[in-house]
Amino acid sequence: MPNSDLLKEATADYQSSLQKYCTENMVVYHANALLLMRKILDKHPNGCFDMIFADPPYFLSNGGFTCQNGQMVSVNKGNWDKSNGMAADMEFYEEWLRLCYALLKPNGTIWVCGTYHNIYLIGYLMQTIGFHTLNNITWEKPNPPPNLSCRFFTHSTETLLWAKKSKTAKHIFHYDFMKAQNNGKQMKCVWQFTPPNKAEKAFGKHPTQKPLALLERCILAASNVGDLIFDPFMGSGTTGVAALKHGRYFCGCEIETEYFELAKKRLQKGYV
Repeated sequence: MPNSDLLKEATADYQSSLQKYCTENMVVYHANALLLMRKILDKHPNGCFDMIFADPPYFLSNGGFTCQNGQMVSVNKGNWDKSNGMAADMEFYEEWLRLCYALLKPNGTIWVCGTYHNIYLIGYLMQTIGFHTLNNITWEKPNPPPNLSCRFFTHSTETLLWAKKSKTAKHIFHYDFMKAQNNGKQMKCVWQFTPPNKAEKAFGKHPTQKPLALLERCILAASNVGDLIFDPFMGSGTTGVAALKHGRYFCGCEIETEYFELAKKRLQKGYV
């Protein structure tokens, strides 16, 4: 089935109960990601997405504090980021990862973001499920918030795990293009990007928003024009902005009303 036809399923009866916003190039859902993925999988048991980018809850809203613009601020982001205990968090991670595995096309790849708080658990689960890891990308932040306790090193990185469905799958990687983007040298697995700029936050702020340039690199490296990109936790919609900017189709999901509306506004506007 062509990717454009798959997006048209947003008007099908089996999706009638889901709140959504659609155009000819994208569909974004205001829904629980697990519920949405199960519905899509029922219709597409062999997979339908060319690439998935997932930035799941890190479960770090624990009443602590961090430094932002020289001021001490709470790390709490919302109930969606509060841990329900290790067992429950692990069950959640495993369920959505298994659904992502099933929804990827045979040659598709997935990118998953995290920090040291959750990325080791995610990596373990991905290997258990059957994913084959391609790279462990380190996103280095050039100006991270300082460590207030002065009892350990300043946290200045996040991790992206890039994986395919199996070791033998023939995945997409635009090696020559990435090399050209790096002044003719092989691109390494440590990437430096500044946080999202003011233009990227013009329609509102999301506490874990990723830089547009980071998403553009992932999409340009691991997908083709006309591919269908899925983001189960789309937040402010950055994955969709990058996908549409570079001629891909996009399917996204966000459970929080505030961020669904923010993402919708960004995607309606265009490439910010």
